[in-house]
Amino acid sequence: MYTALGSTKRVLALGAAAFIVAGCAKSEESAGDSGKATSSSFKVALLTPGPVSDQSWNGGAYKGLTWIRDSLGAQISNIQTKTPAEFEENFRQYGAQGYSLVIGHGFEYQDAARRVAPEFPKTTFLTTSGSTSGPNLAGITFGFSDASYLAGLLAASMTKTNKIGVIGGQELPPVVESFKAFEQGAHTANPAIKVVSSYIGNWDDVNAGKEQALAQLAQGVDVIFQNADAAGIGVFQAAREKNNAYVIGSNSNQNDVAPDVTLGSVVIDLPLAFLKIAKEVKAGTFQPRVVEFGEADHVVTLVLNPALQSKIPSLAKARIDSTQALMLDGKLTISVPHDTAAKK
Repeated sequence: MYTALGSTKRVLALGAAAFIVAGCAKSEESAGDSGKATSSSFKVALLTPGPVSDQSWNGGAYKGLTWIRDSLGAQISNIQTKTPAEFEENFRQYGAQGYSLVIGHGFEYQDAARRVAPEFPKTTFLTTSGSTSGPNLAGITFGFSDASYLAGLLAASMTKTNKIGVIGGQELPPVVESFKAFEQGAHTANPAIKVVSSYIGNWDDVNAGKEQALAQLAQGVDVIFQNADAAGIGVFQAAREKNNAYVIGSNSNQNDVAPDVTLGSVVIDLPLAFLKIAKEVKAGTFQPRVVEFGEADHVVTLVLNPALQSKIPSLAKARIDSTQALMLDGKLTISVPHDTAAKK
């Protein structure tokens, strides 16, 4: 996130150590995991709040960065940051190095970007889940509500206990919005459903994610929508261990993480979103603003897991498909109460 939504959306180690590029806050430009250097004058940097090995929020962002490298010939760099002081320090470092585009990947980067951007007018600063803009400052918001609503329809069709759950890393506005939309979808399909909500308190603790999931499963929850980044791997582990529950993933396509228990994923196509913006920045046509991507843009969508589609009741599948078609045509948009509104 999210973030949603701010947010370390990751699936633990999976042999992806090679992905952890430039983990030090003082690291120099990287050409990406291909190891090929480039002399391009178009330079793009990415700050992530967690490891790019997570196969979720940060992994999707890093993939977007490599798309920019491969499609636009950009020189790229990635740094993982942990504190607001590091956000500002590294924004300033990239601005001083003449980067064309610097992306802070998450809701939490907005304040630092707002402070640093005026110092480097030739650099475009972009924050995901950001609602702040200025002369060289822009935000991307992701319409997570539509796809999360579809996930709620899906969960309602698969629960046998009428109890479903949501587990988040932290209670950031984009994550809350997504969960509210999920609850709306579930109650549309079955008003009697109870939704159990919990937050881990961080995005990295796999054991804590598993404990939260096991606690929900002990209460009778049998479908969990998780948005917890690396900590979310614990949710998949708990569902597999109990062998009587399903999980819905988030941010990246997590259907292969635990295909035997994963019904689908609410996917943000971060590579597509990043590439759209980067093309405009390179061409000199980008107008700093808050850009919103959602179902109608084919950037945020619910992707069902092919391995488990046969288990979804046919009437429920038809309802999900027809509702998604309306969203893709721009004829239906899900809104949540104003006090939770903020894009991931």
